[in-house]
Amino acid sequence: MNDAAKPESRRITPVILSGGAGTRLWPLSRKARPKQMLALTGAGTMLATTAARVADPDRFAPPIVVAGAEQADEVEQQLAAAGTPAGKLIVEPEGRNTAPAIALAALNAGEDALLLVMPSDHLIGDAEGFLEAVAAAAPLAEAGWLVTFGVKPSRAETGYGYIRQGRQIAPGAHAAERFVEKPDAATAAVYLAEGGYHWNAGIFLFRAGAYLDALAAHAPDIAAGVREAMAKAETTGSRIAPDAHLFGGVRSQSIDHTVMEHAARVAVVPVDMDWSDVGSWQALHEVSARDESGNAVWGEALVLDSANSLVRSDGPLVVAIGVEGVAIVATADAVLVVPLKDAQRMHEAVALLRERRDPRL
Repeated sequence: MNDAAKPESRRITPVILSGGAGTRLWPLSRKARPKQMLALTGAGTMLATTAARVADPDRFAPPIVVAGAEQADEVEQQLAAAGTPAGKLIVEPEGRNTAPAIALAALNAGEDALLLVMPSDHLIGDAEGFLEAVAAAAPLAEAGWLVTFGVKPSRAETGYGYIRQGRQIAPGAHAAERFVEKPDAATAAVYLAEGGYHWNAGIFLFRAGAYLDALAAHAPDIAAGVREAMAKAETTGSRIAPDAHLFGGVRSQSIDHTVMEHAARVAVVPVDMDWSDVGSWQALHEVSARDESGNAVWGEALVLDSANSLVRSDGPLVVAIGVEGVAIVATADAVLVVPLKDAQRMHEAVALLRERRDPRL
């Protein structure tokens, strides 16, 4: 894509998915204020940073943001304050996962629109490298391919899904041979050594019509349900609210399981863009500024004789002495202490809190 201004119809429309709960970063991230609404690395909120990444009006149309009803007001406020207001804000009455959420955006954008679908809560260190990959992938998407961006793995990571690349279909692009669930450590090591596997970043580029056709082919119930909910949507200014009863009846499923694993023309464009989904306290520690002992520290915290730890307080003073490889996170009403190596177990704590119907979730 060159630097000249594009006609409105040919600019890419960003679709920012902002409906996640972000419970893996509890207690800082809560249902009412998930991680995309937070400034986790001190450089603006993750939502605002995501919108700024695709703010060039020569390349991109105003974004479509899909968010939950509880966050709608704050989404508008954050994007307006950052100077990147949404073109449309689709308000989900309840979350139904990514396949229905993207269908909502695709129906609103129009079948010919080229959609760049992105989570609102990921970090990309090399934004220009990302944009170059998007530009390289655009001709494939225009030709009807469903493009996903695979991140070059830097380690045998067990917390991400993987994409196995197949035959080359264009310079820097391959057919996606298969999608792989989060592997165990031994399998992840094999993937890294073998090559040809990429982390699944959950970022996509395709024509709206191509996605809707694939959804109708592989999940006709979801496609029909979203259409019915949108047919009875209410529009207020830039806000669009699908019918709550009809949308609540739509089956909840991810785009990967619904479409990408089954469609015939799925491409993967590998990209090395310093990416993180910041999906755990360990991941946040890795992307944060650290002192000479490897500690990442925020707020009212005092750290002595400690190493390779994350200590954060948004409430009381926290003093950590002689700890190593630990996350200590304090808010006004909760304290978390967990070894960073066990950070992926947060779902167990969240499940227990959910069983107790704890209001601090």
